[in-house]
Amino acid sequence: MPDTTRSRDRMVERQLAARGIRDARVLDAMRKVPREAFVAPGSEEFAYEDGPLPIGHGQTISQPYIVALMIEAVEVRPGERVLEVGTGSGYAAAILAEIAGAVHSIERHAPLAGTARERLAAAGYGSVEVHVGDGTLGWAEAAPYDAILVAAGGPLVPEALKAQLAPGGRLVIPVGDVAAAEGQSLLKITRTGDDRWEQERIAGVRFVPLIGAQGWAEDGSRAASSHVPARSRSLPETIAEAAEPLPAFDDPAFGRLFDRWADRRVVLLGEASHGTDDFYRARAAVTRHLIAHHGFSIVAVEADWPDAAAVDRFVRHHAAREFEEPAFTRFPTWMWRNEAVADFADWLRGHNDGVPPARRAGFYGLDIYNMRGSIAAVLAYLDAHDPEAARIARERYGCLTPWQSDPATYGRAVLSRGYEDCEAEVIAQLRDLLEKRLDYETRDGQSFLDAAQNARLVRSAERYYRIMYYGGAESWNLRDSHMFETLEHLLEARGPEAKAVVWAHNSHIGDARATEMGAVRGEHNIGQLCRERFGDEAALVGMGTHTGTVAAATNWDGEMEVKRVRPSREDSYERLCHEAGQPRFLLDLAADGPLRTRLAEERLQRFIGVIYRPETELQSHYAQASLSRQYDGWLWIDETRAVTPLAPEHRHPGTPETWPFGV
Repeated sequence: MPDTTRSRDRMVERQLAARGIRDARVLDAMRKVPREAFVAPGSEEFAYEDGPLPIGHGQTISQPYIVALMIEAVEVRPGERVLEVGTGSGYAAAILAEIAGAVHSIERHAPLAGTARERLAAAGYGSVEVHVGDGTLGWAEAAPYDAILVAAGGPLVPEALKAQLAPGGRLVIPVGDVAAAEGQSLLKITRTGDDRWEQERIAGVRFVPLIGAQGWAEDGSRAASSHVPARSRSLPETIAEAAEPLPAFDDPAFGRLFDRWADRRVVLLGEASHGTDDFYRARAAVTRHLIAHHGFSIVAVEADWPDAAAVDRFVRHHAAREFEEPAFTRFPTWMWRNEAVADFADWLRGHNDGVPPARRAGFYGLDIYNMRGSIAAVLAYLDAHDPEAARIARERYGCLTPWQSDPATYGRAVLSRGYEDCEAEVIAQLRDLLEKRLDYETRDGQSFLDAAQNARLVRSAERYYRIMYYGGAESWNLRDSHMFETLEHLLEARGPEAKAVVWAHNSHIGDARATEMGAVRGEHNIGQLCRERFGDEAALVGMGTHTGTVAAATNWDGEMEVKRVRPSREDSYERLCHEAGQPRFLLDLAADGPLRTRLAEERLQRFIGVIYRPETELQSHYAQASLSRQYDGWLWIDETRAVTPLAPEHRHPGTPETWPFGV
């Protein structure tokens, strides 16, 4: 097994210490225990992800932070006797064994208990005693306990566990119904006398149900008894007071609302999903105004370079290339091949008609490495050579996003031998295609790239495509770094006075340092890099919605569906905006100090990409973030509608019928 010391150190620093875990014994124990020894075979590469992982029987190995939080809260000391309810994989028991004197663990699934014993013994923790039984009743044979940890959520605190606490003993347990609006709360119970206990709430959590005689029934029929007081509405009222109502998209007043950022070198406009018409039309309205009235000349979008280049030739009145394919015909076609983008392209072409060629505004894709086109090539190859590897690839490309935490995703994304065997041939093909395309771009005479930049891109291509081939967190950082470098090259090529508008997803343009993606997992994005490079000359504007419809697929390379967006969760920023009671508004997050401070407190924020899985929305589409530290502005549309893909008969008068969007 490879040495994962650095991965454990990084986990402790970014996921635990950075979130406030201070107990040196807990941090030291988590540096020592190899988490990869306790995950399902094939999932080792995900062992230090900031989330739970599946281990079978509907159970998971908990997120490292939750393990640390619970053990710190229960205040385990050297020499103490500890009971863990819910052995699972054995990971938390191993952490406890590094600190306590004696550890008993009880698991109701006999196969899990047997596997946990084997894993604990193999990792050097054979002293942990694993029992099979009803965890809600504890393990009376070894009572009393100085500390009890429960790794599943009950409707209330089992009386049997309270009775097995020693005087001064501590019990940490999740309580509540995860499906209820108030969710689960992690509670700490301290025994202060024969029949006296003190209780405190530690945090909101999400655990599998605690099944047993003093827990939930198998069908989940027992009602939860926990209660969390209603949330104050003062923050929604504060949002309502600061909100500036949005006019219609075609009203010139809409664009004028963004004059406050018109002096910036770069204005980045986000979106909460890749399939919402309102976000595209809002960005188009702002961009039209910035181009027409403030001299912006670059529209740089989160898209493959070759597809966007076809649109650029159209809007800047350059001739179409011979045998040029229609733009954006690969998955996800609706992301850029939709009516809102086509309308904007028509407007930009008309605007440029009266502008000298050197000053015409252009439309550029930020991904010169052609990520989505390259993925299409990967899938075509794998479909022909290894269909199982192709299935795995679609899962990895679609769902290993920085905001997802659904354990089942990792189980479906485990690599096969065939997947790895296809790597060399696929990467060689992609590198050759890139080299030919860059050569063609340079000979075309319209590219901002020179020979030296082409050579650099080709040299870096092999690493890019290898990381892209496997998907996951590392590909995120590499891609955003590459797209930021492309933005820099565009600004340099257009001259020192050039100004750019960037269209990308919220997860790319909101400062990653203000999200768990950056703060915990070390991921960065274009928004962060722009702030670091341009400082106050960059403006970051995010967008959000409460409900409506969205164009999205269920799996990568799947058919587009118009899906209903679930109403936002009560513990999210989106719900705060919804409760502000205004259907459409703009927040200037820098203009209102008190509001900025309140919106800096971390909450859940929703992220929908080209994949939307409402049935696992919390795990698949929400992440912790600080709204006002991510963005300078926040555009809100309470109910939104899905984009309309272009119909086959779409034509541009006076241009070849296949260009740039025709079929």
